[in-house]
Amino acid sequence: MTFQIQSVTIYGKKPGQMRTVFFQLGALNIVTGDSRRGKSALLTIIDYCLASSDYPVKAGKVRTYVSTYGITLTKPGEQLFVARQAPKDNAKTSTTMCVLTQAPGSLPPTLEDLLFTTPDDTAKAYLSDFCGIDNTVRVPAVGKNTLIAPSIRHALFFCLQAQNEVANPDVLFHSQGEEWRPNTIRGVVPYFLGAVDPEQALVHNKLRSLRRDLADNEAKLAVSAGRTPASGQAQALLIEAIESGLLPQQIGTQSADDVLQILRRLRNELAHGGTLRPHTTDDDPLASLHDRRADLRRDFALARARIADLKGALAENDEFSNQAIEQRARLTSLGLLRQDTEARDVHHCPVCDSTIPSANDTISGLTRDLALLDRDLGVIRNDTPAIRRLIADQEDRLQTLRSELARNQEQVQELTSSLRTTQQEPDDLRRAAIVLGRISFYVDTIAQQAAAPRVLDRRDELREQIAALEEQLSGSTQDERLASFLSLINQGIREKAVSLDLDFATSPIRLDLNRLTVVADTTDGPVQLKDMGSAENHLGYHVSTHLSLHEWFTRHQSPVPNVLVLDQPSQVYFPAEPTGEEVLQTNDRTHLLNVYEAIHRTLQQLEGKMQVIVMEHADLDDPVFSQHVVERWRYGNDSGLVPSTWMESTPSGS
Repeated sequence: MTFQIQSVTIYGKKPGQMRTVFFQLGALNIVTGDSRRGKSALLTIIDYCLASSDYPVKAGKVRTYVSTYGITLTKPGEQLFVARQAPKDNAKTSTTMCVLTQAPGSLPPTLEDLLFTTPDDTAKAYLSDFCGIDNTVRVPAVGKNTLIAPSIRHALFFCLQAQNEVANPDVLFHSQGEEWRPNTIRGVVPYFLGAVDPEQALVHNKLRSLRRDLADNEAKLAVSAGRTPASGQAQALLIEAIESGLLPQQIGTQSADDVLQILRRLRNELAHGGTLRPHTTDDDPLASLHDRRADLRRDFALARARIADLKGALAENDEFSNQAIEQRARLTSLGLLRQDTEARDVHHCPVCDSTIPSANDTISGLTRDLALLDRDLGVIRNDTPAIRRLIADQEDRLQTLRSELARNQEQVQELTSSLRTTQQEPDDLRRAAIVLGRISFYVDTIAQQAAAPRVLDRRDELREQIAALEEQLSGSTQDERLASFLSLINQGIREKAVSLDLDFATSPIRLDLNRLTVVADTTDGPVQLKDMGSAENHLGYHVSTHLSLHEWFTRHQSPVPNVLVLDQPSQVYFPAEPTGEEVLQTNDRTHLLNVYEAIHRTLQQLEGKMQVIVMEHADLDDPVFSQHVVERWRYGNDSGLVPSTWMESTPSGS
């Protein structure tokens, strides 16, 4: 069981000023009063003390006269007091909090006994643990490639309904309208409903981690490959050196290591006092590369044609073998025939003793055909491996030619680029100097690459691990469990909607987690909450949904606080500018009382395991309402959240 709220405490800016509002556990608590008496501040104080990242308390008397806020949280056998100072010096919020463990039933401490030394992140983690949230679980924020740890802040999506939310047709959950919150709500709902198996969640997290590792490894390998000089670059530089006269005409084909040694030697010679003396040459290296490319393409086409011919012959052999094997199976039955060339009656059938002209001759012919077929099959069996070897050889040849074509293309591109640069120089020495600079850069890059840490290629290993985890998760039932749980919750929403006499209540009602709204499936199509007319419907479906969710949370011991805070649900029945003296019309009064009856029925069914706190402008004399009022803040009795005595003089520090 998670916690409920025993009290809210405020401390004034002068010594000794302290005010506490107590609530009954496991019951409906109504704070009723006039406007601007501090009712709505109760929700924002609870929000702020539960590690909010901002300061939600609105400007007014509370901000003006209150220096510190506190709440007392309780669950069976445990009690926690949490306090937080108002921001100072125009700060956005207070970054430290006070978290005290108390004996059950203890009263809030005085301001002098509070020490604000706990960072808000640490306090949030402590409150999440007190709420029963598993700190090892990570869930994906839908629509974002990140994992989040559910916390007390996420649980509050289902516990608070501010004045601008409780009957909002566009917003169903607390702070849903803020940026990125919808994705976060969708991400944490399965966990708080109990659809997430902790062990499967760990596997999911490990799988996402491995996928990130794979992406990182591939990126590092790509960067490493990008730093590695292209395979044809060395040969192209050699041709450039010859073209610019740095080297005499080379004879024969040089290996990659030989080319590198030639370039390194040339760079070293000129770097240690050598003089640039370009040689003259009439050769066109680019034309030679294009000629070589034409030869490679011709060989490539011939290899592909040869492979196609061999594969055709192999297919014909396979087709012949299949047909021949089938025919041989039929002719094999001839082994059962008895052929006797010495018999007096050669027209006598050896099977049925019938007289058949030339019976034995027919059998002899068929037997010869079987022998010939066996011989042909033997030839095919001998030819097929040879054909496969030839295909493999040609495919290797094709791969070699493909690599040579790639190197040739690199050389052409490299040489074309360099020639475009050097030919702009009218002086042979300047052209040679440019080529030498390129050679020096290449040789230095090779040296850096050799000295750089080698990137280990872990792609195969990671892919195997990912495949194993994906197979392990292939039987995951999280989506099915979530759909099943929502189906049961939807039944509760519909039952409450019927009791509140809401529109569309006779149709199937469902909580749509994709759109984060309530949808009625009618014969004319789905109708979302925002498309339902009347603020009464909006309020009714908000209350029905949150009560049904809390029924589920409570009965399944979900780590969501067992408290629902509603701010002024009666606003849909009052005029736009209430004066505090309105008398509800009979029909509106009945509908509002139906809302409180629905809340009361839910609390009775949960037998004290859930608490509802309502801040109201209305003050009905019906027992369904009046018996649950814990505070009345009216101008007539001079009461409110902030005592009037605190306002008699200018607060210190203001």
